[in-house]
Amino acid sequence: MSALLYPVANDGEAALGAPLGHALRAREAEGVAGEPVIFCSERVGPACPTREAALELLSQLGASAALPTDPAAVRLVEVFDGARPPAPARPLAEGDRRWPAPPPPPRTVWRIQVDFWRPASRAPAILQAQARHVRKRAQAELSGDHLNAFARQPLRPVRPQQPLDIGLFEVRAPENPDRLLPDE
Repeated sequence: MSALLYPVANDGEAALGAPLGHALRAREAEGVAGEPVIFCSERVGPACPTREAALELLSQLGASAALPTDPAAVRLVEVFDGARPPAPARPLAEGDRRWPAPPPPPRTVWRIQVDFWRPASRAPAILQAQARHVRKRAQAELSGDHLNAFARQPLRPVRPQQPLDIGLFEVRAPENPDRLLPDE
């Protein structure tokens, strides 16, 4: 069984077409990129109305690539076409019906999504900030892609962690103040 090699690239288009190289782990990707990297997923190419059209587009993009990308790093995803998903229905009790008639489903399209290692300096500025700071500021309109990226990024502290406080039932040892003793 071979290991999955992810492309190292500045953006999703380059990950499919001309990546800097391929790497399994972050350390290897840092060696290829020459700087710290972050793992990200990005949707590339135009939206396709059907899965078959998206598969054809993917085969065209793969055939024109200088270095082939591992097929497991590329997948097709079905996304809403500019519309929001329908709101949850509220139960009602009218006649014999418990639930209202469902609204028509929103139109969906197929997109190509690639997973790759991106140099940290090439990440969008909005994704370099903490998710909660961006959400609270709410000055920038966040797209669905940005929200997905925030959900995948690791949690970062607001400030460095402070030393642990002494609990209610703990005291410092008189002969060694660095040691805590339980107090009953």
